Amino acid sequence: MTKSIIIENFGGPEVLKLKEINLPKLNPNEVLVKNKSIGLNFIDTYHRSGIYPIPLPSGIGLEAAGIVENIGKNVNLFEVGDKVTHASMPIGAYSDRQILPQEKLVKVPKEISFEIASALTLKGMTCEYLLHRAYSVKKSDTVLFHAAAGGLGQIFCQWAKTIGCTLIGTVGSDEKIKIAKENGAKYVINYSREDFSKKVLEITNGKGADVIYDGVGEKTFEGSIACIKLRGMFITFGNSSGPIKSIDVKKHMAPKAIFITRPSVLPYTATREELELSAATVFSALMENKFKINIFKKYKLSEARKAHEELESRILTGPSVLIPD
Repeated sequence: MTKSIIIENFGGPEVLKLKEINLPKLNPNEVLVKNKSIGLNFIDTYHRSGIYPIPLPSGIGLEAAGIVENIGKNVNLFEVGDKVTHASMPIGAYSDRQILPQEKLVKVPKEISFEIASALTLKGMTCEYLLHRAYSVKKSDTVLFHAAAGGLGQIFCQWAKTIGCTLIGTVGSDEKIKIAKENGAKYVINYSREDFSKKVLEITNGKGADVIYDGVGEKTFEGSIACIKLRGMFITFGNSSGPIKSIDVKKHMAPKAIFITRPSVLPYTATREELELSAATVFSALMENKFKINIFKKYKLSEARKAHEELESRILTGPSVLIPD
């Protein structure tokens, strides 16, 4: 039997239930992984609440690191005992064991722990495509990143600083200003008490930001459009304050001829080559000290409800993980 967090209805953290389940037999191209550490990500709350609907009942979680325990007869990328990680569908990482298609897994360098790998894979690959592919940040760019003190923001800010760009971060409280600055933001704005769009225009002498990264959504959208430069790039990749209700081409895009994109990990790691390259870039950047990652908090798998409560209440100020009981 496998211990797994299951949701049978959409809702708050209370719908997360620890259950014992039977895993099916391995298909020829599948791998059985014994999870050692599980990543806690905001997207998990979207699946749980139904913002991103999934078929129910379902497991939950997209990211974990562990050891290959068994392989299907056609598996040729991995062997039993390999140290691996993943950050994609199929959903169900909140479990002590999980079956995955071999093409979704990548090997973890021996220098990187299970806990770091499980806290880094999704956030790191997100930062990789945000910085280098959805938009290629240059030293001359002024970058605005919302929620700069969060787990993803901390990695992004450190990595962006090594490029040499001018980095402006927003945070939701004064306590988080120091965190964002320590991780590389030159300017930090508390958007809960300041008009961040006016501040960005002041910092840029009226020009606006070259690129804006927004994982907050509804709360920051209009302000972001107001402070983006002529023909700038707006990248929306999350909805922590709720989804953007609508984008009016005439109102939001046409006046400055801006570009808008909605990327995610799945289309940016759609092929095996893209997945391996993205993961290798992230692991190399970590080992080259382009950023550091510290685990802020560890929860038992049975504490998933508490983890979601604290994640959504903004108590967590760094990457956190679930450890199988």
